[in-house]
Order: sequence, then structure tokens, then C-alpha cells
Amino acid sequence: MSKEFINCTGIVCFKGDEVLLIKRGNPPRKGEWSIPGGKIEFGETEMKAALRELYEETGIKASIEKKINQVVVNLEGFKYILHNYSAIWISGKPTPGSDALDAKFIKLNKLSKYKLWKKTQETINAAYNEE
Repeated sequence: MSKEFINCTGIVCFKGDEVLLIKRGNPPRKGEWSIPGGKIEFGETEMKAALRELYEETGIKASIEKKINQVVVNLEGFKYILHNYSAIWISGKPTPGSDALDAKFIKLNKLSKYKLWKKTQETINAAYNEE
């Protein structure tokens, strides 16, 4: 078990009444639907990492609104701090990139079909309620 926390970022990107989801291509939670995100690289701010991961995984550009929450979790033998942000879509069509098997905008009232991890659903709800 790793002793160090891995700092990661996540981004809840809205386009009208839809939110952007990706199907994870790598652990942790490989194969599950989630929000775009990943590790914060050395020297990178949380927000820059969120926008970079968004673009790398989906080809989408967005404008950050605000920090939603910070989630500390143990997943698959590692400790993560997930710094989550809300954003508004600017441009691009969802296209799965580096770490994503799929990417698409989903109507908020259809999210239950995607069996999201509880923490992901809570983060999306928190972002939506602050919009």
C-alpha cells in the first residue's frame, strides 16, 4: 500500500442539461463511466490539470466555473486526493482520447443508466446544484 497521496483532478463539464462522461480506459475503476480527470503533473495547477485532462480524454474545451469538492479515497491499493471542478462546455465534440474508451454528453435525467460510482454521482450533483 502506497503511503503517499496521488493528487488528481476531475472535471464536471456541463453543456445545457447534459454532463460529459467518459468510460475509463485505465485503473482505477477501469471500464466504469466517470467524469474526465487524472493525475496532476509536477508544476501544474489543479485547474490547468483539469482542463488538460478534459481535452486529452475527450477533445472538449471548457471554461472552469469553480472548485466543487475534494474527495480523499483509497482505490485499488493507492490513496488519492481528487480535486473536482465544474466547467461549462465551450467547443468540441466528445471523442475518446488517451485514457478513455468512450466519451459523450448525457442528459442529467439519464445518469442512473450509467451506474456511476457514488462519489462521482455526489460530485455531479454538487456541481449541478451550484450552477
